[in-house]
Amino acid sequence: MIEFVWPWVFAVLPLPLILRVLMPRAGIRDAALFVPFFQTLSRLDTHAGHRISRSFIVGLLAILSWLLLVSAAARPQWVGEPIQLPATGRDLMLVVDISGSMEAQDMSLAGQTANRLQVTKAVVSDFVRRRTGDRLGLVLFAARAYTQAPLTFDRATVETLLLEAEIGIIEENATAIGDGIGLAIKHLQNRPQKSRVMIMLTDGVNNAGAVSPEQAGELARDEGIKLYTIGIGAEAATSNSLFGPRTVNPSADLDEEMMTRIAEATGGQYFRARDQNELERIYGILDELEPVEQEAETFRPTLSLFYLPLAGAVLLSFLIALIKLPWQQLLPRRSPPASAAAPLTAEGNTP
Repeated sequence: MIEFVWPWVFAVLPLPLILRVLMPRAGIRDAALFVPFFQTLSRLDTHAGHRISRSFIVGLLAILSWLLLVSAAARPQWVGEPIQLPATGRDLMLVVDISGSMEAQDMSLAGQTANRLQVTKAVVSDFVRRRTGDRLGLVLFAARAYTQAPLTFDRATVETLLLEAEIGIIEENATAIGDGIGLAIKHLQNRPQKSRVMIMLTDGVNNAGAVSPEQAGELARDEGIKLYTIGIGAEAATSNSLFGPRTVNPSADLDEEMMTRIAEATGGQYFRARDQNELERIYGILDELEPVEQEAETFRPTLSLFYLPLAGAVLLSFLIALIKLPWQQLLPRRSPPASAAAPLTAEGNTP
């Protein structure tokens, strides 16, 4: 159905009529140009009937144009049928590390070497697609934390924003784990308490930000938010040196003790992902979180239609201008015949 956002605008519809009644008409003395023989010319006009009908048409079009303008100002919109939104599910914030260390290529994806962020995108995007009925949000952090997507049922958009995240869009030389968790808490604290869940993934140690992970964990616990933490990165990788190949631990900086502590304080759990298979298994476990009943919500799609009456009013204005053009004066005048160029005398000869 069609509704008007500002129906009170229709109160100005009689305004032109009111102005016509209240304002005095311009008299002959008020004219800007006096033509002494105007009445004589009017009587000689053989197209008077045509002029009257044209004035009637112009007035009718002007009234219709005014109606369309007022209708456009009232903001008409088409409102669709109510759509029932999922009444069950969780409010789930995904907190993902995109600091420079996530660029380490110590994992594999589809049989090829890949960095940690690429593997995270592949696994988490699949997890997002499966969370039917959940509100999902996305927070990215490196040296600072940013909200990439607030809580929404639009899982496709959250997945797209995750896949578009790249290392370097945030200062990448540090990792603010506490700020990332704290920002996600702001999005969850006004949601139903039993449905608040946060999943934080990182590969390093907190070395930046205004809030420590311990402080953020305590705040999450006080707000009733269950926090799951995931440490990502291989534990063994081969590198070449002057003394030949040697095995190193690329995840030596991973603070597993801190992530275990803050997760368990909120009733959550810490997971360790050393490769793609382990990360998929972890998100498979998290995918088994049972939905929680929530209040039913409805959504009615709307489509703004103000441009249709506005376009009609503009077209009618052009049509009025075309009708009022003095076409007889614009057409080229035909010269009189040569025989009529000179009058005849009484004798029938030219003077």
